[in-house]
Amino acid sequence: MLSEEDGARAVHLARASVARALGVPGEGTAAEADLPAVFREPRGAFVTLRRHPSGGLRGCIGFPLPVLPLATAIREAAVSAATQDLRFPPVRVAELGGLTVEVSVLSVPVPVRATRPEERVREVKVGRDGLIVEGYGTSGLLLPQVAPEQGWSSEELLDGTCEKAGLTAGAWRDPKVTVRRFEAEVFSERTPGGAVARAAF
Repeated sequence: MLSEEDGARAVHLARASVARALGVPGEGTAAEADLPAVFREPRGAFVTLRRHPSGGLRGCIGFPLPVLPLATAIREAAVSAATQDLRFPPVRVAELGGLTVEVSVLSVPVPVRATRPEERVREVKVGRDGLIVEGYGTSGLLLPQVAPEQGWSSEELLDGTCEKAGLTAGAWRDPKVTVRRFEAEVFSERTPGGAVARAAF
């Protein structure tokens, strides 16, 4: 579990990574060796950029699996969220001061083992779980905070993750479609560049 201080370090690292990638003068990122040991552990991580104060999404990219040290995952996800999320044009320097940064540090995804649809719904808990749906050559992921933000039920979270994967909403009922769930520690800025808090959802 990350401390509040580590959560703030994660968000500051993400913001500095974006600023540096955009060429903001004087911006840099801390050397990985200068960060606490948790940042050298392989962890899945996502970085989300939001417009302030509306909260509208401006970019979100990350690594679902622990394939990189946490610091590296945050740096790469932050830059990609700002410049490579195909849903949006790249972030411009002038926008950065109006965006908040959120970092989600993921647990290792585990299978939803139930095969009967009603059992799958019961195994998925809104406010705890993010989901990865895979099947028919495609996959989709939604972070744990999405369902509470949207006011979704467990079934709607399953439907929404399928749609994110490009499948039909009810594809999770198909035994050939696999569902994995994961949890996340989420830290976000209250205002652009401001105080960082652990998110509750």
